[in-house]
Amino acid sequence: MQTVTRFAPSPTGDLHLGNARTALFNELLARHCGGRFLLRIEDTDAQRSAEAHTRGLIADLQWLGLAWDAGPDREDAHGPYRQSERAAIYAADFAALEKRAVVYPCYCSALELEVSRRTQLAAGRPPRYAGICRDLSAAERASRHARGLIPTLRFRVPAGERIEFVDFVHGPQSFLSDDIGDFVAPAHDSCRT
Repeated sequence: MQTVTRFAPSPTGDLHLGNARTALFNELLARHCGGRFLLRIEDTDAQRSAEAHTRGLIADLQWLGLAWDAGPDREDAHGPYRQSERAAIYAADFAALEKRAVVYPCYCSALELEVSRRTQLAAGRPPRYAGICRDLSAAERASRHARGLIPTLRFRVPAGERIEFVDFVHGPQSFLSDDIGDFVAPAHDSCRT
């Protein structure tokens, strides 16, 4: 499998030293492994993102001598490389996950989640999503939707399983799925953040 690294700056300001360092390390790793280095613009903060910042980031990276294989100025079959242009791709992916029942809509408010977290901590338990919306019927989901509640999507994490993998930096990793709980999927257009 080919190594692919990426640098994904948010175009809300100028490139800073930490950004440059991350971009350099990601390009070096890709080149060392004979892989690809991608530039993806993380322009989901519509209020603060500006095309002038994107142009500035690209110019600064070029001035530093970094060369990405694909990006917003070098589209390929895996693009587009602006997050704001990928909504249809993510919607299709989320629909496929929903069809497989790997994710489900969660209508819990921030306040409800905070109360649940504090209750678990007070009982001496680690805070995990309590599964309130995990098994809602279609009618219960429709009722919440009719009330104007906009869901997030949560991944349905199987209970009682051991998850093991090898991390490139930290080596072998192993933990129980019960230690994770059902976590929120990255936001997309039909979900709140």
